[in-house]
Order: sequence, then C-alpha cells, then structure tokens
Amino acid sequence: MQAGLPRRTLIAALPTLGAIATLTRGTTMSDNAEDQPKLDPNNTIYMDLKSGRVVIELFPDVAPKTVERIKTLADQGFYDNTPFHRVIEGFMAQGGDPSGTGTGGSQLPNLPAEFTNERHFVRGTCGMARTNDPNSGNSQFFIMFAPAPHLDGQYTIWGQVVQGMQYVDQIKRGAPGSGTVTEPDRIVRMRVAAAENK
Repeated sequence: MQAGLPRRTLIAALPTLGAIATLTRGTTMSDNAEDQPKLDPNNTIYMDLKSGRVVIELFPDVAPKTVERIKTLADQGFYDNTPFHRVIEGFMAQGGDPSGTGTGGSQLPNLPAEFTNERHFVRGTCGMARTNDPNSGNSQFFIMFAPAPHLDGQYTIWGQVVQGMQYVDQIKRGAPGSGTVTEPDRIVRMRVAAAENK
C-alpha cells in the first residue's frame, strides 16, 4: 500500500432486503458443471472454500488492470488462507486482506477505478473494495449475495461467480450492522484455472 493513503475499505449501505437475484446479460450461474458455458482458463478463477469450489469468470474487457491484479495475486498464493473479514447478510462477503482488519492489502500500487455501465452488481458479482478514493483498490474484494444496483458505477466489477454460489452462501456472517466476523471463514486456495492444468 502507498504511504499516507487511507486504507479503510468502504462498501455502500445495505440494499433493500428482498431484492430478487438476477444475472447480467447472458451470464448464467448454475451448480451443475455440465450447464456451464466454456470458460477461458486464463480468465477463470478457482476459489476453494471449506465447503467447495467457487468458479469465477473474469471480465478483462471491462476491468483489465483489476483482472490482471487479481490473477497476479492469486498466482502468487496471496489470497490463500485470507479471511472473509466483513460479511453482511443479504448484501456481500468481503475478503482479500491478509491482516483480517479491513485496512490491509498487497505491496503492489493501488489501482485506478475501472467503473462500467456494461456490467451490474447482481448476485454473484465480484467487485473491488476501496476507500473514499475511487483509485484505491488494491487486493480486497467482495462477492454479492444479492443485487445492489446502488453500487453500479461506484465500484470496479472484475468477475462473476458462475459455479459454486451455494458455497459463497455458506460463508460465516458477521455482526449485524458492521458485518465484522469473529473467527471468520477463509479462502483455502485461489488460483487462475490455467495454472491448475500445468
């Protein structure tokens, strides 16, 4: 992290409860591998949780710098054993901070915002956490439990869960309001799919 920059990550307020989970144009989310479209292994992330494997399709067309960062850190093993330190029921699970405090990140420079109108925050969307500075994404990310259209154009979208969302749903929730998790669940292992085949 760059010296002098605030590092507390922010996620906007809770969405309206009861929001219906919908998916962006043509993207499907199924627990059956046979139902999945053919994914590019160089732009697919395998995130192993204690309950099972989550498959994330990356969006280099809308967030090339952020996707490259996620892939770099995943291949370094950076995300292995990192906690989901902030998890809010009906909203999202946030992780990617080795310190587990919500103030940490990688040693790489912060990323510029890559906001888009082409993708939207729906169930399973993966976004980049940041501070009040739009150009402060680093390593922390969040996965949506439900749609949150108020986040559109405010946070970088870098991927979408296409398989294993039921395992994301099982991530331990945090305290009401803050979402701070005591003894949080952790990412077991996270890698680019292409690396699994080497």
